[in-house]
Amino acid sequence: MDKPKNQLITEKSIRLLQQNQYTFHVDSKLTKTEMKNWIEQIFDVKVEKINSSRVRTKKKTRLNLNSASEKKMIIKLRSNFFIPLFLN
Repeated sequence: MDKPKNQLITEKSIRLLQQNQYTFHVDSKLTKTEMKNWIEQIFDVKVEKINSSRVRTKKKTRLNLNSASEKKMIIKLRSNFFIPLFLN
């Protein structure tokens, strides 16, 4: 499954890491249930809660009027679970 695109690293997402919450850019058609199953299978953790929101992309040209929005999900893990981060 290639629907989770990448981990989002911002000042807010770094603060959320202290609360055991991880932020990901995902495919706009991905549901919370699919994301929960993917995270639990890949990282062998238990998800407590997921918040999702759509993020509008910037319009770069006038031709790109109907740009698809992106989606970001904030995943909160149960205590004593964590996801190792790999920063490139």
